[in-house]
Amino acid sequence: MFLRVVIALQTLVVFTAPITAGLLLSSPGGRALHSASAYSVFTVAVVHLATAILLWRPGGGSPRPILYAAAFLGLTLAQVALGIAGMTTLHLPLGVLLFGMSVLHLSRVLTGQRTLV
Repeated sequence: MFLRVVIALQTLVVFTAPITAGLLLSSPGGRALHSASAYSVFTVAVVHLATAILLWRPGGGSPRPILYAAAFLGLTLAQVALGIAGMTTLHLPLGVLLFGMSVLHLSRVLTGQRTLV
């Protein structure tokens, strides 16, 4: 249950990043908002990884959710680094990939399907 909430929050936060990117291009305060959304995505990705580890340990289930969460966190770190470096040609497609991964994982968790890594 808690993992579903964290993944839903992750999907929502990743969805807000392109909105704040649009504000970055169109308003003076957009940089601060986009930076805040990046910190939010990173924070939720860390919480997702911690939640996956904590839920795996007591039940002794599959470590696949941990691998997914770790991969998502790694891609998030790459996304932040590319954004800071100003490499929009890689930053934008990676953002789309992160959103797609998050939506896919949310749909699988909500329907009870196994997670692929």
